Amino acid sequence: MPKWSCCGQVGGHTMDQRYNAMSLPEQLALRRQAIDDVLAHPEWPLRESVRHLKKTMRLTSAEMAKLAGVSTKTIQDIEQGRSDGTVQTMNRIFGMLGLKLGVVRRAPQ
Repeated sequence: MPKWSCCGQVGGHTMDQRYNAMSLPEQLALRRQAIDDVLAHPEWPLRESVRHLKKTMRLTSAEMAKLAGVSTKTIQDIEQGRSDGTVQTMNRIFGMLGLKLGVVRRAPQ
């Protein structure tokens, strides 16, 4: 799990410059919100979950990729629907927040 620090940095990486710097409590609140949102929507496609995490945590694709230990292209391909990512890749991305892939029952149609 990445270290979160104050002044608009996550694990020593500056957050997306389109946003103002945030305090540690603000960053942690965004992190909790991102986790809660993804857990509340197991029906979201993986790309939507990744996109939501990135946007909510105010990260660029490059920043998210570095934190997850994957390439920027991998993040972009998942977001754009060009790839679903491997289980290992998705677990690296979700693992940034202490999450992992799982199986859920489909909602009745």
